[in-house]
Amino acid sequence: MNRVFLLLGSNLGNRQLYLQQAIELIGTHFAPVAKTSSIYETQSWGKTDAPDYLNQVVMLETEVPASELLRKILDIELMLGRKREEKWGSRTIDIDILFYGDEIIDDKNLQVPHPELHNRRFTLEPLAEIAPGLLHPLLKKTILDVKNNLKDSLIVKKL
Repeated sequence: MNRVFLLLGSNLGNRQLYLQQAIELIGTHFAPVAKTSSIYETQSWGKTDAPDYLNQVVMLETEVPASELLRKILDIELMLGRKREEKWGSRTIDIDILFYGDEIIDDKNLQVPHPELHNRRFTLEPLAEIAPGLLHPLLKKTILDVKNNLKDSLIVKKL
């Protein structure tokens, strides 16, 4: 079994409902979600004039290969009304694969660990809540260490 960490985000519509529906669909398509972080409200990153996000990290254990996991995640995003119209644009739901076990995947469609997670407070706050001792396989540091040395000053607050 692979421990998989996913970041969920929403900044359109009923943001909390989209997170909840994403968790339910993940459970239906892969495996039940074993851990969930608190929900955090986050300033928009990348496109700073967009509405604030709600973010949450979830952990599940699955045998589904990473490439298939990605395809199914993209399907879940579509089911929940995700439209990819502009980079960093607002969205009903966004689901990113942060970690897939301790694998390092560098494919044109999938990079794991997520290549920006170590730079983003909105990812590290919820991730450190549920997996502070998780070792980043490239940085060789725990998530808590990475979070504590983060330079990102984005406002991220637990709901």
